[in-house]
Amino acid sequence: MHQYVTAPDGQRLAVRTTGPADRPVLLLVHGYPDNSSVWDALVAELAGEYRIAAYDVRGAGRSTAPGTRAGYRLDRLAADVAAVADAVGAGRPVHLVGHDWGSIQSWHAVTEPRYADRFASYTSISGPDLDHAGHWFRSAPDGLRAVLRQAVRSGYIGFFHTPLVPELFWLTGLGGAALAGLERAGGGPVRPARRATRDYVNGLALYRANMAPRLTRPAERRTAVPVQVLAPTRDAFMVGPLQSNAGRWVDDLRFHRFHGGHWSLRSRPAAVAGRLRSFVAEVESGAPRTRRSPEAAHRHGGAFAGQLAVVTGAGGGVGRALSLELAERGARVVAVDADGPAAERTAELCARLTPGAVPRRVDVADASAVHGLAARLREESGVPDLVVNNAGTVPAGPLLRIPDADLERPVDAGLRGVVHGCRAFAPVMAGAGGGGLIVNTVSVAAGRAPRAHGAYPAARAAVLALSRSLRRELAASGVGVTAVLPGPVGTGAAARPYRRRGLTPEEAARRVADAVADFPECR
Repeated sequence: MHQYVTAPDGQRLAVRTTGPADRPVLLLVHGYPDNSSVWDALVAELAGEYRIAAYDVRGAGRSTAPGTRAGYRLDRLAADVAAVADAVGAGRPVHLVGHDWGSIQSWHAVTEPRYADRFASYTSISGPDLDHAGHWFRSAPDGLRAVLRQAVRSGYIGFFHTPLVPELFWLTGLGGAALAGLERAGGGPVRPARRATRDYVNGLALYRANMAPRLTRPAERRTAVPVQVLAPTRDAFMVGPLQSNAGRWVDDLRFHRFHGGHWSLRSRPAAVAGRLRSFVAEVESGAPRTRRSPEAAHRHGGAFAGQLAVVTGAGGGVGRALSLELAERGARVVAVDADGPAAERTAELCARLTPGAVPRRVDVADASAVHGLAARLREESGVPDLVVNNAGTVPAGPLLRIPDADLERPVDAGLRGVVHGCRAFAPVMAGAGGGGLIVNTVSVAAGRAPRAHGAYPAARAAVLALSRSLRRELAASGVGVTAVLPGPVGTGAAARPYRRRGLTPEEAARRVADAVADFPECR
């Protein structure tokens, strides 16, 4: 069904609506230089499941265009989003979905107190809140390197501010050809998108009306609307930390990377649809949602904000310290350990930092138990973004003297446990679109082979080789695999000789978290 919705300033917005009237409503807002047809592949994936509305933003597609640059300011665009939500929601809050500039204006709507009650949830794909971005550039919470990477990817913005040249770039067809090349390079469809000249030219005002004032004088914009951020790993225009920085401004955030380019909603619609289904179902279930205080939310930006992290061997030592480190950085932690009370204690401590932590009593040496854990988590908590296979034991005594039973445990937990974790979680993560990361912790014993540690060095060395092989095996799926060697750590039986070297479990956990945050799939 086609209709027009009149914006508060008189602009007429062309809206396409499809799907059963009694289903939850998805409102789709496209970016630049697109029109509402950019959503066609995603709409086809979700056909019949939702009431779906997609509209041409002002100046694009069949919608009217303002006569001045002021008509493209974010306050006007947010009012458009609210007006369309009122028209298609039939008195119900809608699930808002934005891409690129559609994300930018949708962020402005959900962080505007006057409009927030129109939205049951918000999913952002490849687009930040400009005010959040302004704060991020000024404070550089993820380091200067991340800011410089984003500055390079945003270089085109300066070009769009030059007079007349960008218009000629589009009118001559050079811009369209360059854009098609970027789509293909990012894994996008070969078939060209349906874009018109007015989509290219009119939308330049979006940049000229909003970038400078928002980035140089950013406001404090927060929201209690549940937010899901989807960040493609091969986005030509956005780095991950800029988008995960939303954790500082959102009470209830889910942040997921997935394998694809900037226009993944066209090239990988099934992956986007899967994340949307899970998020909308979670919100529509009406189950109580854990929300962070504004103070806790403000410190939760960075690579792990809003992510679901599974840590095995979390009952103590490095596993507990890493669980707490990830929770401190905004992750919802699943603390897994064969010792149930120890896992519960870790989850309790993590929940004080980021709500939503849960314990799971699982012996990773039991393959069926680990596969059951993966299946249960998928249903109850969602697909993990990070899986840390950390469980392992250190048997004391020379290899030729210790009992056979003591040899089996380091191989069962330290090697087979890693294998079971990889085999259980990798298919689930790949099926959700990839972009997640499996981390296998490896002791320095793998390379140094100290005396009196039995089969432990051999098991950990095997984990290192396994990680290298599995990384290549899973590359096409977009699931990353890495091994981390945090150094000698003073825990358990190894505490006395290593304590003198000054590497505590907490220091090791920070090393691991820092290394994982810099892993290519997390950028």
